[in-house]
Formats: sequence, structure tokens, C-alpha cells
Amino acid sequence: MKNQTDENRTLLDHLSVIPDPRIEKKCAHKLEDIIAITVCAVICGADDWNAIESFGKAKKDWFSTFLDLPNGIPSHDTFRRLFSIMAPAAFQEFFVGWVNNVADKVGGVVAIDGKTVRRSHDKGVGKKAIHMVSAWSSENNLVLGQVKTDEKSNEITAIPELLQILSLKSCIVTIDAMGCQKNIAKQIVDGGGDYVLALKGNQGALSEQVESYFTEANKTSFEGLNVDYYETKEVSRNRYEIRRHWTLNISETRIDVEPWSKLNIIGMVESQRTINNQTSVEYRYYIGSIENDAELFGNTVRRHWGVENNLHWQLDMSFREDESRMRKGHSAENFVVMRHVALNLLKKDKSVKLGIKNKRLKAGWDESYLAKLLLAA
Repeated sequence: MKNQTDENRTLLDHLSVIPDPRIEKKCAHKLEDIIAITVCAVICGADDWNAIESFGKAKKDWFSTFLDLPNGIPSHDTFRRLFSIMAPAAFQEFFVGWVNNVADKVGGVVAIDGKTVRRSHDKGVGKKAIHMVSAWSSENNLVLGQVKTDEKSNEITAIPELLQILSLKSCIVTIDAMGCQKNIAKQIVDGGGDYVLALKGNQGALSEQVESYFTEANKTSFEGLNVDYYETKEVSRNRYEIRRHWTLNISETRIDVEPWSKLNIIGMVESQRTINNQTSVEYRYYIGSIENDAELFGNTVRRHWGVENNLHWQLDMSFREDESRMRKGHSAENFVVMRHVALNLLKKDKSVKLGIKNKRLKAGWDESYLAKLLLAA
């Protein structure tokens, strides 16, 4: 790759940290060139190896202005082989290093959640669809990292791996009930962060205690208790929702806090929705290490859903991730990272007021805009 003149390290500069898994003497194309072409192709709408090759050939003259391309544009088989043998850990290291460079100081809510790439299964060899657990920064509007779950396990084993590669200082980590585990809470606190974890059946006794305590306290309007309260209202077309939030110092309850690192509050959310004149009420319960501040709690819980709306939804609707049939070797997992790179670049750009879909179209039409995305520090 030709030298860059940017003072700060760009995405292209970070590609140099990725070790090449191929036999050197048999490499007709440079690793960095292959990945750079792939990133650009994915940004502009390519979702399979043939499309990436076609995009590269259509943009060969443009790519030649900043890539070496010693043997022209690679074939679709070259793209496929590289991504199928690339070690996901190496790709992860590149991704996290790049994100840490481009992101402003990471703080606020970091939401952890999983998503299955539905068509990545291969029945012929008994391979299940991959399930990726990702970290989403609501403040930075970026994916911070991702880890694939083990086929014989679940998110409980993947979450600690993901937390290990993240910088959690001054962050509030939110996880659904699957991640409500004592060792995960400790890992977050040991990393300098706080947590708000959802409670459900997997923490049966604790969940029952918290629910029971709020039920009884509510009967007396929390008389004599240091409870904090926060309420929001949301109106949109035929939907009206009131969210009520309560937090209570754990020290005022009879709940055993000993197994939970820095556990400070229990929280309850009452969500009252009215849709087409039909009203429903839902209650959700949480534990957290944050201060007894219902507004902070409410905003934290609300921002957790950013991982669904701003990441998972975008991957499905803008990138058609669930339709991807990449299956061989590590290709499905590595291509998830490619989509995350593309999404981060598109979300980070504020120069145009367009949605992700239209930004991708613009990048495909306008090479100067694509260059701006790719070379953003």
C-alpha cells in the first residue's frame, strides 16, 4: 500500500497489523489491498465475493491511486480464500485498534447484545449459523468490538471474551438477562466500569427477591425508603407510552449483596403502552452498580436498545446481513467485522445528511466521498 500523508492513522494504516495467513511465495496480491478493496465494496453495497471482484474491476483506476495492486484486482476466489482462512482473533485486534483510534473517548452506555447471522449455517457439514455478540457505544454511535459464540455454548462464555478486549473505564455496561452473572459484573467493575443488568429467570432467587421487594414497597408508596423516581412520556402517531422508573439503594433491602461486585441499586421499569386504544403494562427489573439516580437508570436502560435500533436493525435492513450465505471457514465471522467496519465509517461521517442506505449509494457513485470515508482518521 502506498504511503499515506495523513497525520493521524487511518483505517488503511491499521491494516498493516493483520498477519498474512497465506504462503508468501504464492501471494499474487497484497493482503492490505485485498482488505481495502473489500471494505470499499461492502460500503458501496457488495455482499458476496463476485460482487466484490466486479466492484474492484470497475474501480481499478481509482484504487490504483492509493493501492499497489501488483497483479491487478484479485479474483472472487482469492477474496473468498483469504477471508475463510483469516484468523478471527487477528481481525479482531485490527478492528479494536482502529476503533480506539477513530473514536472519541469512549464513555456513557456500552450495550452488549448478540445477533445470529441466519443463513451462515452449512447443513452439509453440520455447521450451525454463527451467533455474534457485539458491543455498541451509544455515545460514540460505533461498534466497539465483536466475538463469535462457541457452537456448543452461548453468550455467557462470549461476553467475558468481549469485555476483555474493551476499555470500560467510566462506561456503564448494559446486558440483558443472559449476561446477568456474578463473574461478568466483577469483570466490568475490575475494568473500571459500572453495570446495569437485566433480571429474569436465570437468576431466579434474586429476580424473585427484587420483584417481591418492589411489589411490597409499592403498596406503601415506598414510605420510609430512599427511593428515586423518573418518568418519561412518548407520543408517536397511534402510540402513547409512559415509562416509570424507580431505583432503590440495595442497602435498604434484605437482599444479599455479597456475591455481586459493587452492587448498589435495584431498579424497576413500568412501561405502559397504548396502541390503537389498547393499553398494556410491562414490568422489568434490574440490578446495578450505578448511583441511586432514577433518571440515570432510565436513560441507561433506554440507551441499551440502541444496539438493536442502530446496529442489528441496520445490519438487517441496510446490509441485508440475514441473507448472506458466506459459510466456508471463518468467512462468515470475518465478514461480520467487514460490515461493522463499513457501518462505523458511514455512521462516523457527518458531512451529509443521509441515512445509511443512501450514504452507501452516494459512496458508490461519488469516489471523492468514498475516499473521504476510507481515509477518515
